[in-house]
Amino acid sequence: MTLNELRSVYSQPGRVENLLVRPERMGDVKTLNEVVALTDLGLEGDHYQNKGGSRQVTLMQAEHLGVLASLLGLEEILPESTRRNIVVRGINLLSLKGKRFNIGEAILEYSGECHPCSRMEKNLGPGAYNAMRGHGGITAIVVQGGAIKVGDSVNVLHTNTNVGERSI
Repeated sequence: MTLNELRSVYSQPGRVENLLVRPERMGDVKTLNEVVALTDLGLEGDHYQNKGGSRQVTLMQAEHLGVLASLLGLEEILPESTRRNIVVRGINLLSLKGKRFNIGEAILEYSGECHPCSRMEKNLGPGAYNAMRGHGGITAIVVQGGAIKVGDSVNVLHTNTNVGERSI
């Protein structure tokens, strides 16, 4: 198999566990059951709408909440404290690099890693910034808007790319 072929195989789709928006900068996070992704903008009701920007939506793996809790010596970490928009389970978000994927009716495109900010120290305690490095999730842009609901699957949209393929 080529590297590109290996990168296109997933054992299962991911699943949305939490949807969160921040209506105001530095304000409280609001938990939703459904949100509308707006094409080339972000999530409806989130203050961080970014027309044309690369950080329109933030995503995090639910599995990393347990890792962070362990690294910080905490019993659990609530998704709200990470301030990410979409928390998913069952798919490695970093494997979406260079890919488009759909969640519910929306199509998103990986745009980068979501690095922690100093706010994590306040939300999670001392050492949270370093604990979150490599576990902060990804950022994405909204290619096609639409409704996203808790429970929706996360599916990679495959494209035919043969450039630079090599067998391994």
